[in-house]
Amino acid sequence: MNESQEPVKESGTAKERAETKDPVQVQIRDVAKTYDGHEVLKGVTLDLYRGQTNVIIGASGSGKTVFLRQLIRLEQPDRGQILVDGEDIVPLGDVELVRVRRKFGMVFQMSALFDSMNVYDNVAFMLREHTKLSSKEIREKVMERLSALGVEHAAQKQTSELSGGMRKRVAVARALVMEPEILIYDEPTTGLDPITSRTVDDLIEGMRSKFGVTSVVISHDMASVFRIAHRINYLYKGSIDASGTPTEILESKSPRVHEFLEASGVSADLMKSGADSTT
Repeated sequence: MNESQEPVKESGTAKERAETKDPVQVQIRDVAKTYDGHEVLKGVTLDLYRGQTNVIIGASGSGKTVFLRQLIRLEQPDRGQILVDGEDIVPLGDVELVRVRRKFGMVFQMSALFDSMNVYDNVAFMLREHTKLSSKEIREKVMERLSALGVEHAAQKQTSELSGGMRKRVAVARALVMEPEILIYDEPTTGLDPITSRTVDDLIEGMRSKFGVTSVVISHDMASVFRIAHRINYLYKGSIDASGTPTEILESKSPRVHEFLEASGVSADLMKSGADSTT
C-alpha cells in the first residue's frame, strides 16, 4: 500500500461482511490444560464457524468451563493454538489480549448483572470504562441495544425487578454494546422454565441473525441445543469425541455420543425434530 493511501474501511452490515470472510472464524488446535497434575483438557481440536451457532455439549466434569477459559484467554493453555481470524492468541501478552478480547462478548450463566446498578447503568458500564465516548453517544448506543432486545422500557429499573427472561436480555444487551464479533453464552437456559428457555433460544438466534455474530453456546440443555445449533461439538473427558451438524451428531457412530443423548432425557423424536429445523 502506498503510504499516502487511506486504509480501506469495511462496508456493509456485519452479516454481509461475515459472508465474505473465511467461514471458520476460530480454529482450536490440540489445546491442553493441566491443574495440579490432572489433565482436564487433553488436546481439544475443533472449528467455530463464522455467523453460525456453535454449541459445546458434554457431561459435568468434561472440561467445558475450562475450555471456555482458554478460548477467551482468561488462562493460557499448556499447549496448542487458538487462532482467531488466523491470529494465534495463545502467546499474546496482556496488552495484545485487550485488543483480541474486544472481539468477544460474554453472557454469563446467571446473567451476572450488577445489583447495585439499574439496567441502563449495567449496559453502559463497559462503554464508560473502556471508551472515550460522550454521555450522549453512550446513551444512544445503550438505548439502541436495549430497544433491539425489547427492554428499553426497563432502562431505569433495578435488576432485582426483572424476570429471568428480562435479565437474560439485559445481559445480552450489555455484551452486544461493545459490538463483539463472537458472542459466548455460558449455560444460557440454566434455571429457566421451559417457556422462558424457548424465549432465550429465540433471542440467541435473533442476535445471530440480526447482528451477524458468531455464537458459541456452552450447554447441557439438549432440547435447546437441537433448536439453535448449526454445529454441535461433544466434549468427552477433555477431548472432542464428535463434531458436526445436528443431523450428523444424531447419526454419529460414537457409542459415547449415543449414551449422552439417551441420558439427556430428551426423546429421540424431539431431537430429530430440532435437527430437521436447523438443516
